[in-house]
Amino acid sequence: MASSKDYLTFVMDQLSGLEEITSRPMMGEFLLYYRGKLFGGIYDDRLLVKPVAPAAALLPDAPRELPYEGAKEMLLVEQVDDPAFLEVLVTAMYDALPAPKRRK
Repeated sequence: MASSKDYLTFVMDQLSGLEEITSRPMMGEFLLYYRGKLFGGIYDDRLLVKPVAPAAALLPDAPRELPYEGAKEMLLVEQVDDPAFLEVLVTAMYDALPAPKRRK
């Protein structure tokens, strides 16, 4: 099942307090970036983030789910209706995220 653009718009609105939040469509889903670093995505109308240490600390009881078959587990963010929490989560994750790979 692909994610809807309506859900993407909702999540992007919730994250609008942060500068440099971008999304990119990928096979019916959407990848989410903060200041150029991939931090998560929208998969089947679910907000999933990478399980880096700061995210795991802020989401200690979050279910770990697969974005798609064969992928690594990610953390399900259930507090999508709390923009203040989402801003804290994404900014806390930033330093723990890998740098973007350079394209050749």
